[in-house]
Amino acid sequence: MRNPVIWFSLIVLIAVGGGFYFWKEKTDQEAHLEQVPAGKAEVAEPAQPASQDPEVVHPLPQEPPQAQSAPRKPLPPLNASDDTLREALTEPLGRQTLNDIVISKDVARRIVATIDNLPRKKIAERLLPIKPPGGQFATSGQGEIVTLNPSNYARYARYVKLAQTVDTKQLVAIYVHYYPLFQQAYRELGYPKKEFNDRVVQAIDDLLAAPEAPQQLELVRPKVLYEFEDPALEDLSAGRKIMLRIGPENALTMKAKLRDIRRELVMEAR
Repeated sequence: MRNPVIWFSLIVLIAVGGGFYFWKEKTDQEAHLEQVPAGKAEVAEPAQPASQDPEVVHPLPQEPPQAQSAPRKPLPPLNASDDTLREALTEPLGRQTLNDIVISKDVARRIVATIDNLPRKKIAERLLPIKPPGGQFATSGQGEIVTLNPSNYARYARYVKLAQTVDTKQLVAIYVHYYPLFQQAYRELGYPKKEFNDRVVQAIDDLLAAPEAPQQLELVRPKVLYEFEDPALEDLSAGRKIMLRIGPENALTMKAKLRDIRRELVMEAR
């Protein structure tokens, strides 16, 4: 696993971003993710004006000495980075898995936009960096209020297993090396004086703060998409709601990995 590259971001997304799709039926536009035009990335909510005197809360960690001394190819321009990022993912994921999961265009921009949106109320579907999993969304019961069928949780097994296999120290080191690509994409979203690394830590913290799911998640469907019947749950951030949808065991596994990533990232920054 010499070049995980965007695994750092995919850990946050691969079992979380996929949950977005599980909240709707397969007939609802799942296969119609659009390509993000270069320099035209969108956010689900308007970006807040950047501070004139920004403070970096979580400085980017230093690359390990062995990584600094190793020969590295120059980073590609953001607009030409897709092949580099996807090829680097081939070793840890395998080419077939890579093709099955990761969107082929605007990889860095999609990752940055989705991570930025996780602590918000909505995620922009067209910017998700991963493809929808297979299977069909299942509910139990009839009437206006139904419950989430636990059989849905098994659909995350592949994603959670992938997340578990990654070496945390190595992925953070590689994330640091390729960070300029993510930072450039973050600036394009409307944060010219903000650091993407701070937003990554904020997104991780928001996911870790997701409450435990009740034994039965009651759902309503006022329009096309299902919503939580409990207004307090429906008012949670997009990331926290998805952590509820993936199931208790999967959420515990993902939270453990996210804590490892955060611990390594923040400790290295001290």
